[in-house]
Amino acid sequence: MLSTLLTVLLVITSLLLILLVLLHKGRGGGLSDMFGGGVSSSLGGSSVAERNLDRFTVGIGVIWFACVLALGLLLAYQN
Repeated sequence: MLSTLLTVLLVITSLLLILLVLLHKGRGGGLSDMFGGGVSSSLGGSSVAERNLDRFTVGIGVIWFACVLALGLLLAYQN
């Protein structure tokens, strides 16, 4: 029962994390930045919406991580 609930919560938070990461604005050029092809940008979010999106993404990530740990411990010590 608990493992089913944790699995459902894990799937929901996984989908939310995918959506939230895709909503973020790109900040760099990836590997092209390493070779000097990218334009430098500021590290922090410039608007309130970006900061709130960052906070929400971190919160969902913490919930996702807790679900992974709880499910792993539950399945490891299940008799």
